Amino acid sequence: MKRRQFLIGAGSVASLGVPGILRAAPGGRRIVVAGGDLTEIVYALGAGDRIVGVDQTSNWPPEATELAQIGYVRRLSAEGVLSLGPDLLLAAHDAGPDVVFEQLAAAGVQVARAPESTDVVDIPEKIAFVGEALGLTEKAAALSAEFTASLTDVQSKVATLESAPRVLFILSIRNGAPLIGGTETTADRMITLAGGQNAGAGVNGYKPMSREAIIASAPDIVLMMEQHAERMGGVSTVMTRPEIALTPAGQSNRGVAMEGMLLLGFGPRTPAAIAQLARALHDDRAIAAGL
Repeated sequence: MKRRQFLIGAGSVASLGVPGILRAAPGGRRIVVAGGDLTEIVYALGAGDRIVGVDQTSNWPPEATELAQIGYVRRLSAEGVLSLGPDLLLAAHDAGPDVVFEQLAAAGVQVARAPESTDVVDIPEKIAFVGEALGLTEKAAALSAEFTASLTDVQSKVATLESAPRVLFILSIRNGAPLIGGTETTADRMITLAGGQNAGAGVNGYKPMSREAIIASAPDIVLMMEQHAERMGGVSTVMTRPEIALTPAGQSNRGVAMEGMLLLGFGPRTPAAIAQLARALHDDRAIAAGL
């Protein structure tokens, strides 16, 4: 069951109108955000000037990278957040640890945790969550409508593409073996949305894949996040790895790298991410389709 958003903190609390869900009055003049997708939404709603600190995944828009850092989204510290003097923390559903939220609430900081997001269809709910937390529900409704229209447009164009290249998503190299994005991952969903087939569908989640299994998966294209590709020596280096070089992707040198939050963040830019990935997978056919 999808976990719903909640807000805890000092002060008066009013019901959201949903049984068992309570939250304090919205607003938040000094906001700290833990979650790159939420940061993008705050800026898209025109409230970026309220943000005083962000986590390491918040790299869009560029001005967000100039804000104070609070560390990695899943390894937050109450001291780091409190040092910025916020009145509201917007946190991704998987941010943590939970004890930090309890400490912040005890210190008088409201903590709003986003609904769980595992698919593109969840993004409007995230937008609505941020809009409610900031008291910008009308702007959030307009942004959701714009997002839905863009998503519908890009999906209709992808649907006209006849080919479905096999795509292998490599998250990282762990203990010498590529960590592959299998089924039930954001990478799998994005590959499908862009008109591809996940060559790593033989595994579930993000798992290491053996050399033999990678060769047998026969990907036409290898997909990576730019930041992680750089840590592996760059796309060209990854494509020369023995297990990759023997695949159709390696033989044709078809490696694609995209900015991580754009590709996997499930934020307002997701329709643009789908279009960009579709162009990388389908080349001229995607352009002909209007992508």
